[in-house]
Amino acid sequence: MDLIERLKDSVNTIDGLPVRCLLGYLKPEESFVVYPLPGSKVVRRYYDGIKDQVLNFEFAMKSKDQQKIHQTLWATQSFLEDLEELSSKDGSFDFDGITVTNKPFITNLDDTGYYIFNLDVAIAVTSYK
Repeated sequence: MDLIERLKDSVNTIDGLPVRCLLGYLKPEESFVVYPLPGSKVVRRYYDGIKDQVLNFEFAMKSKDQQKIHQTLWATQSFLEDLEELSSKDGSFDFDGITVTNKPFITNLDDTGYYIFNLDVAIAVTSYK
């Protein structure tokens, strides 16, 4: 399923986004990423193998510039709250909706002066074999 790739691509269309979103975990330097979180679940399973699912993802940003983090994550959060369409390129899912489960929040300030903030979402999809 190409859901996380389409999510990343969609966020990267935001005008004026200070940092491009990447897949995976935070890098040693400034970065903005999205990755899956635990707790995703199948809500309904059909006999033909189709599943209604809710999948959890987290956006994280690391920077020494808190203003850049706020600009990036709040723009992302606003964009995602209004997201009505997300299309699979390989036909593996249909987008049913997205919920911002946690607005941007700080999780860490490391010894080198980097701040880390997160933003969590849950995405409802119908997935196909």
